[in-house]
Formats: sequence, C-alpha cells, structure tokens
Amino acid sequence: MVNNTTQDIQDSNEELKEIINYCDRFREKLVEEKEDSQDHSLIEQINAWEDDSIKKIQQTAERCRELVVEYREVYFQNIEQRFSRLSERIVQTQKENKLDETNLNEFKRTLMALGKRLTNPIIISIQKHAQLFIHPISIISSKNRPLTNQKPLVQQDESTFEEYGNILTGENGKGEELNQLCHPGGIFVDKNKTIFIADWGNNRIVEWKYDAKQGHVIAGGNGQGNQMNQLYRPTNVIVDQQSQSLIIADSMNKRVIRWFNGQTQEILIENICCWGLAMDKNRFLYVTDTEKNEVRKWKLEKIIENKEGTLVAGGNGKGNQLNQFNHPTFIFVDDHRSVYVSDSKNHRVMKWTRDAGEGIIVAGGNDEGSDLNQLLHPRGLLVDQWGKIYVADWGNHRIVRWDKDAAKGEIIVGGNWKGHGLNQMNSPCGLAFDFEGNLYVAEWRNHRIVRFDKSVDKPFNGKRKKY
Repeated sequence: MVNNTTQDIQDSNEELKEIINYCDRFREKLVEEKEDSQDHSLIEQINAWEDDSIKKIQQTAERCRELVVEYREVYFQNIEQRFSRLSERIVQTQKENKLDETNLNEFKRTLMALGKRLTNPIIISIQKHAQLFIHPISIISSKNRPLTNQKPLVQQDESTFEEYGNILTGENGKGEELNQLCHPGGIFVDKNKTIFIADWGNNRIVEWKYDAKQGHVIAGGNGQGNQMNQLYRPTNVIVDQQSQSLIIADSMNKRVIRWFNGQTQEILIENICCWGLAMDKNRFLYVTDTEKNEVRKWKLEKIIENKEGTLVAGGNGKGNQLNQFNHPTFIFVDDHRSVYVSDSKNHRVMKWTRDAGEGIIVAGGNDEGSDLNQLLHPRGLLVDQWGKIYVADWGNHRIVRWDKDAAKGEIIVGGNWKGHGLNQMNSPCGLAFDFEGNLYVAEWRNHRIVRFDKSVDKPFNGKRKKY
C-alpha cells in the first residue's frame, strides 16, 4: 500500500485543477471554432465558385437565347432563298420548254426536302459539351479522401444528315469559269458560310460566298507555274484569321505558301510534297508529306528559325506498320494535339497522340474494300468534340462516321453507287462543317461542293453493295 504525504496530495490536487481549467478553456475554444466555421476560408472559396458559376451560366444562357433567335431567322431565310431559286428554275425551264423526267424528279425532290425542313424544323437542340466551362469541385480531407464525388454527364452527339444534298458550287460542270470548278480538293468554311476551295485542276483558290452564283479567285489563277503569283495543283487551304491570310498546300511546287489579300505572297516551307494542312490552337502548322510519308509541325511565327520543323508522325519510310504511312493525305488536329491522318494507300485513318512513337488505327485498316469496317483511299477528315471521326471514303463514294473505339463505321451520306445525283457522290475529297453542324463535301470527279444539312432522320446503317 502506497502512503501519500500531505504535500503529495496537495500537488496532485493542484495538477487536477490545472487539467480542469484546461478542459474549460478547450470547451470554450471548441464552441468558438464551431460558431466561426461558417466564416472559414473554404466556405468563402465555395461561395466565390458559386457566384462565378452562376454568372457564367447566366451569360451562356443569354448568348444561347440570342443564337436561337438568330438561327431561326437564318433558317427560314435559307428556306425562302432556296424556294425562290427553285421557283426561278421552274419558270426558266418552262420558258425554254426543256421539261423532261430528270427535271421534274429533281423539282419534286427539292420541294419535298423544303417541305420537310419547313414542317419539321427540329434542327435546333441543346447540346451538352464534353469540355465543361464550369468545373465541378469536391472536398478532399487531409488524408486525400474525397468527401464528395461528382461525375459530370456527357451527352453524346447523334447527328444525322439529309440524304439529298444541296449543290452550292459547280452546277455548271467541269471548267475554268468563275461558276465552275475542276477537281476541288480541300475546303474551309468560315463563320459566314463562305467556302474557300482548293481548285486543284484550275491552279487557284476560289472564295465562294454564301448563296453566290459564282466564285472569286483570291489566290493563283494565273496559269500553272512556280512564280509567286502562281500555283501548281493546290491540294488544301486553311484561313488564318489572326493574320487574315490564306495558307496553301501548293503540292506540285513542293511548297507551303501564304497569301495576304491576294496581293502579297510568302513561302513558308519549301521542298515538301505537301498535301494536308491543319493548325492547332497554339498556332502550330501541321503538314503531311506524301513523299517522306510523315507529318511535321512548325510554330507559325518561328518557321524562319526552324525550317526543318518537328516530326510528329511517321518518318519511318513507306509501309503499313503502326509507325509508318503510305501516302498520307488529309489531317486533323484536336485540342489535345493528337494528329489524325488519312493514310490513303493503307486504306486507314491513324491517330497519333502527342509525342507518341507510333499511331493507332481508328478507322479502316482491314484491307481495301467497301464493307463497313473498310475504307478505300480515304481523303478528307474531321473529328467532332465527342471524338467521332468523319472520313471522305474516296473510292467508295461515301462519307463514313466512326465512333471512338468502334470496329466499323456507319454511312452518313452517299454510298448509293457512284454518280452525280443529289444522294450520290463521285470521289469525295475535302470535308468541312459550318457553325450549324451542316456537312460540306468537295467531290473531286463531280467538280462540285455539296452541303448536307443536319437532320433528325436515322442514317442508313447497313452494308452497301460493292462497286
């Protein structure tokens, strides 16, 4: 048994009092902290995020309302213009007494298409984008454990297109007049629906404004040659909005050339068998080389300092391995700087992620053919924000869309044998979208540009006959 002295007891009592006092102070501090929790800096950050998000939502909603009103006006104006042109053609045909079965069938199809657009204008829809402008937040504990978990929903695009297209340019057949084209290649469509066309066979770039009867030569058009004011078989053109200039793949002159206002020219890259062009958001210019079977990029403002550029895909000789190409033509670069390449003579589309040593096959790659898992000399190439790939299937006379990781594609327009009907194609080449999501196709052997409007109809999803 332990005997405690009087002093020991007193010391213990004093220590206990100190513990009790500390407990009282801790209790007061705990109450204070609980009452002050609403003023914690994290709450302030959450409040700021809430205010900022609401502001962005309100601004976006207001802009979308404006776009809906603006779009409806343009939509019905477009129907009126097309109906007016049709009426003029009917009157002219009647005056010239040139009525035949072909004309009558075309008039009927156009009227049916206009009627469908008028009575079923469900083209406007709300689209949720994969790239969020409001970033979800969550709370992480000191042990890095999430206290909330938010997963944003992404709406997949299921756009389909009208079966019959609208001929925008080239109704007058192959030729060199301003209302004609000769083997159009790459195309670019701006926010005003003006089309810039690499008119390959006429050695010129043509600007064709919305609803115009003829184009305007804005580069070349001075005969075939290698002078600064001439072009020789241009395959592609892009518009550099920042410098208000055209960048042109002048293929047979083996150069990439820039034109300012149709007057001043500047050679950007020399000694390159160029075909496809693309520019990313950081102003890097990407060019395919069909001779070296590679893709290189250049910083647009520093091309003089780095004339060789940087290899981004291929460069391992001609072949069909995953690190090779065989005649690469058109390209597309997404926001992650992944490069999509139409590997024409390998009958496939390749995707090379940034700094990759080899690509992956994202369309075709099952030998040449007309089955839905095959391509035949692919040309024009687009990738939408959902990762869906649109391919101008040159040899199969159709446009095919491939979902991400799909084993086969689906025909969205064309595929009705080779021909010049409004639901047919003959060697589709360049592709472009306008701001409404309508699809533009340059047809190499029909010498025309056709627009396929967005539709609510389901696309043909079966197998076509070989041709």
